[in-house]
Amino acid sequence: MVEKTDDSGKNPFLVALGERVRGLRARRGMTRKAVSIAADVSERHLANLEYGEGNASILVLLQVAGALQCTLAELIGDVTTLSPEWLLIRELLERRGEADLRLARIALGELLGTGGGAPGAVSTRVALIGLRGAGKSALGQMLAEDLGFPFVELSREIEKFAGCSVAEIQALYGQNAYRRYERRAMEETIQIYPEAVIATPGGLVSDPATFNQLLSHCTTVWLQADPEDHMSRVLAQGDTRPMAASKEAMEDLKVILTGRAAFYSKAQLTLNTSAQGLAPSFALLRSQVRDLLQLPA
Repeated sequence: MVEKTDDSGKNPFLVALGERVRGLRARRGMTRKAVSIAADVSERHLANLEYGEGNASILVLLQVAGALQCTLAELIGDVTTLSPEWLLIRELLERRGEADLRLARIALGELLGTGGGAPGAVSTRVALIGLRGAGKSALGQMLAEDLGFPFVELSREIEKFAGCSVAEIQALYGQNAYRRYERRAMEETIQIYPEAVIATPGGLVSDPATFNQLLSHCTTVWLQADPEDHMSRVLAQGDTRPMAASKEAMEDLKVILTGRAAFYSKAQLTLNTSAQGLAPSFALLRSQVRDLLQLPA
């Protein structure tokens, strides 16, 4: 949705953008002419940008950011650039590898009291993550019975909060509303169940706040499967929607798997359910979880 203009007839976003450009220029101690030369943008164009009167292209903004020696995110007002402390934290973390970033995330979680999912820390809440069709419901129920824990299907908890189905939530209220219900359901599940096996929606990893909660308060298991198995299992559950455009659906599925794999891989345990049938998969899952939780086999 495009922001409406204010009383002066200017767009509030463009006005705020111009203020940031002026502020960054002042911080660097550069004249408008100096920025104009460094960015290869006319001084008049730059003046219009600073006063919220110019709707610059993304390439012009990139050139201005380069001249001001800042990131494009800082120029457009990303939340992690809005204070000196944010900027100093970003500087500490920039160009760090995944291992260092993970240690920083864990340390911050512990420092702020939100839990960090520290290495070696285990919880008797066991959360199964992965795409639909990986076996989270079937294996989750079996594991819960074996451990004597409650089984929680987070999608059902989301529907209880919303008073309608997941499909209706997304159709009526949109993805943002669904993510809010998902986060609320995760928070309540953590509060209610000190022990549980939780089957999570495949897209939960898309929301960093909810995924942080999961990593901090649950023992996590990524159930993997080949794309073909994901598709065939969903169809076997009676959902024929993937067949509406089977070739495109399979390509979409592969893209989603690739995009989420880096997040799913944060799990403490990984089990490929395509490598064997349901019973052998459960035997492996049971063994891995009991070993991690230090429970008798």
